[in-house]
Amino acid sequence: MKTTLDIADALLREARDVAAREATTVDALVEQGLRHILADRGAAPVFRLRKASFKGRGLAPAARDAGWDRLREIAQEGRGG
Repeated sequence: MKTTLDIADALLREARDVAAREATTVDALVEQGLRHILADRGAAPVFRLRKASFKGRGLAPAARDAGWDRLREIAQEGRGG
């Protein structure tokens, strides 16, 4: 992918010198540097939903055919809701 970067003149001169000495390109050095920085910072952790299932027999009989309003009532029973 092509992109444009603003690099300080002195830094670019130094990068060109290193690239010439190592028989590579400034593009390769920039890519290598980005890979190094990103590896040091670590990849963002992947979200994993914890296993929260339980062994049971499904919904309670009172909730099996209930609509949302009744389910809310059941959930709030005994909680002052």
